Order: sequence, then C-alpha cells, then structure tokens
Amino acid sequence: MIKAELTTSEQQFLASLKMLNENFYTRKDVVKISKELLGKIIVTYFDNRLTAARITETEAYNGIVDKASHAYNNRRTKRTEIMYASGGAAYVYLCYGIHHLFNVVTNLKDVPNAVLVRAAEPLIGIETMLYRTRKTKPDYTLTSGPGNVSKALGIYTHHTGIDLRSNHFFIAEDSYTVSNKNIITTTRIGVDYAAEDALLPYRFLIKDNKYVTKLPKLNS
Repeated sequence: MIKAELTTSEQQFLASLKMLNENFYTRKDVVKISKELLGKIIVTYFDNRLTAARITETEAYNGIVDKASHAYNNRRTKRTEIMYASGGAAYVYLCYGIHHLFNVVTNLKDVPNAVLVRAAEPLIGIETMLYRTRKTKPDYTLTSGPGNVSKALGIYTHHTGIDLRSNHFFIAEDSYTVSNKNIITTTRIGVDYAAEDALLPYRFLIKDNKYVTKLPKLNS
C-alpha cells in the first residue's frame, strides 16, 4: 500500500487498519456518519512521511437545506462543486485565508453533504506533526481545532477531490469503538450566520478525550 521505507512499527500499524469502503460514505444520513467517524483514523502519507490521527470531534453539514452549509440552497461554485461528488472525497477549503479545513464528502452524487473534522488524537508521526505545526511539544493543541488537524496531517486545499480510499490519504478503522454514552452532542461552532440552523445539534465529541476543541457548558 505505502512505500517500503516505513519502520516495522509503522508497517504493523497499517496492517492493523481496515480502510473505510464506499458504502460508509454514500449513506444518506450525514449526522449518523458524522457520529460514526468518531474513533476512525485519518492516515496521510505525503512527502514520504506517514502520519495518522484518531478523529475525536466532527460537525455534520446537511447540504442544500442547511443554512450553515457551503452548499445551502443548492449553491454551486468552483469551491463547492466537490461537495456534489459521490461520498468519499476530500473537501478542503481555506478559512480566513489561513486555515485549511478538511471535510469528508458524504451521500450520493449531487447530494452535497459533508462532515468537518474538527479535532483528532495523534497516533503516528508525531515528530512530523510537530515539525509541520512548528510546535515543540505534543499537547492537546497539536491536533485540536480543524486548522491544526489539517496542518499536522499535511492536508491542504490542493488535496480537495482526492478519493479517501487512496493509498496516500484515507480513513480507516481498527478495533477501537466509541459507544453512544461516550459521545457528547452539541451545537456547531462559528456558524452564527446560519440563524436557526446554528442551533442544530450537529457537533459530536468523544467524551473525556483531551484532543477536542472547547467543550459545551452542558454535556448531553
């Protein structure tokens, strides 16, 4: 799958993973997919550097009916066109001209649903992550917040459109599972412009995991 210069431990790590298949991404319920992405592992292999992190926080965006979605009201632009692809593609957009935010496109072709990955727990390639983020220690800020996740894993806007079942950028599962009782559900962050849709309970976090962004005042 990936070049042979990996260490034995890295090869063993990859061997323990099962790549998510097309059926995972093309389901209709973006909220359910957003929840089920918790605990899954993002793997990147860019510039001969392997990095991997377990997803700890997500947000669902429900396409043309969701005022917080880039595709609300069937908006189609050069940037959002990838959202209309069949589920399983990467959608990476630039926020504030600085942060590259990684989203997972879901649902069938022409139904523009997506899940924003907001935080993850580092697993493999932590030294590479520190180098990319210019941090000196692997504390929770390394991969907390969607901009930091992308930077640590080497994900940028030019990765938009990549099939997330490729051999250098994919999402996988292992034996780790997240039960419903360990999922915190709350409203999304930074979507006040979305009026009543800003209050939708479409943000999900793994309870008691330090690699998340700010916690809600009331856990549910």
